[in-house]
Amino acid sequence: MSIEGRIKKNMPLAQLTTFKIGGPAKFFIEVKTKEDLVEAVEWAKKEKENIYCLGGGSNLLIADEGLPGMVIKFANREAMNLSPRFSCGAGASLSYVISLARSAGLSGLEWGFGIPQATIGGCIRGNAGGFGMNTGEVIETVEAYNLKKSRWETLSQKDCQFGYRASIFKTDPDLIIWSATLRLKPAPAEQINEMVENNMKKRDTSQPRLPSAGSTFKNLFLDDVRHINPQLAEFIDEQGVAKGGKVGAGYLIDMHGLKGKAVGGAKISLEHANFIVNTGRATARDVMELIDFVKKEIKIRFKVELEEEIVILK
Repeated sequence: MSIEGRIKKNMPLAQLTTFKIGGPAKFFIEVKTKEDLVEAVEWAKKEKENIYCLGGGSNLLIADEGLPGMVIKFANREAMNLSPRFSCGAGASLSYVISLARSAGLSGLEWGFGIPQATIGGCIRGNAGGFGMNTGEVIETVEAYNLKKSRWETLSQKDCQFGYRASIFKTDPDLIIWSATLRLKPAPAEQINEMVENNMKKRDTSQPRLPSAGSTFKNLFLDDVRHINPQLAEFIDEQGVAKGGKVGAGYLIDMHGLKGKAVGGAKISLEHANFIVNTGRATARDVMELIDFVKKEIKIRFKVELEEEIVILK
């Protein structure tokens, strides 16, 4: 079938995200092969349409008006065990890859078990992580399509420029992640199982059940807080709440008494202050108003700037 015959128009997107929010895509296509991706990209370029990439739809807020261009959803979900490496498509489920690694006695992804709908491509782009670990640590190479140069490229871990919730794929929109090779480390099954179970317990007891996009704001580096607000940094030191040189954005939001604050159908979770949840009727506009409110309140109270971790597409 020709590329035109596979493109859907005005495709609803809300149910393809964990937030369950957002309008339709002007054009939408799922891609399973490299040829599919190149055809879709070239069609969008020819039609002068913006290109948006969609994995599992977590960590994402889509505008109420939808997206005025071509949304490409990755259906290359394969994952192959090449112990101690894994070859994964960008659309591969993180939970699935973790399960395979766990069965093979390989460690390095336990932090991600239980994150809803997360994909390998999305985790690489945002250098997702948790519990002191992150995706970039286990990446060996990434295969990407360069929109500007119309060619395939292989990037090393260094080329990916991983940082805290950052990578070259966030700063260079011309690079579309297609697949990756992960290098994990052998570990005793008991150790892997214990890490997975402990992380799951922490998520079950602290994270909301209502639809959300995960952590709304990035955590803050304690050294940055110390430079801006020494008194706050001293208090954080005294409380012993900093982890890995960072203080949780949720800690400051909770400290300011904002749990439960709502705008329309969007609400700051009572379970975890760094989660904004959809109570069932939230719009993207509600979420954005609540985000702006939180940022202003935290800036006034603590003199620090919160930065969104969720990706906002419009």
